Amino acid sequence: MSAGGAFGGNRGLRPVPPEKGIFPLDHMHECDLEKKDYLNCLKSSGHQSEKCRLFSKKYLQCRMEKNLMAKQEMSELGFEKISEMDSSGEKPQ
Repeated sequence: MSAGGAFGGNRGLRPVPPEKGIFPLDHMHECDLEKKDYLNCLKSSGHQSEKCRLFSKKYLQCRMEKNLMAKQEMSELGFEKISEMDSSGEKPQ
């Protein structure tokens, strides 16, 4: 038997939580519309998430407004200010 225990885990170390922690599920379906819009966008764009960033942003904003995740600046989540982007959704050069 290995030193890690019957299932291969090291019994002496404490687990490390994910960087962002956990967040509650949307049991009351408060952000279903935003979630469905995002998933529909992914499906129609061949799962190219860059084309669906606006829907992703709206979904995350909904979750923050409904206290389903910690409030954070959108820039911390990888979103830039709208003024920094041109109308096509790309950064100007």
